[in-house]
Amino acid sequence: QVQLVESGGGLVQAGGSLRLSCAASGSISSFKHMGWYRQAPGQQRELVALIRILGDTVYADSVKGRFTISRDNVKNTVYLQMNSLKPEDTAVYYCYAARSGDYWGQGTQVTVSS
Repeated sequence: QVQLVESGGGLVQAGGSLRLSCAASGSISSFKHMGWYRQAPGQQRELVALIRILGDTVYADSVKGRFTISRDNVKNTVYLQMNSLKPEDTAVYYCYAARSGDYWGQGTQVTVSS
């Protein structure tokens, strides 16, 4: 059973930075892709960033140029570096991984104050 554990969320002022981490219970090199989604209150869950098995990345238009997704295959961890945070980035952020099925972490709260 795959387990994904997020960390790094918190409260930050607008313009600040946070780095989220997602530690997987096994080798992340076996995943087709991994990524981050977020869900704000009353909103649908949306893709933030994705990193595929060959290393190419996809970003939501709203975070391009501000967020960076990366992975460390030795530590089996995926990161989301978030810079120039805005109040509209406030949400619960979920780690996601796809292999034979879809796997989700428990989520970590990110709150950006204005």
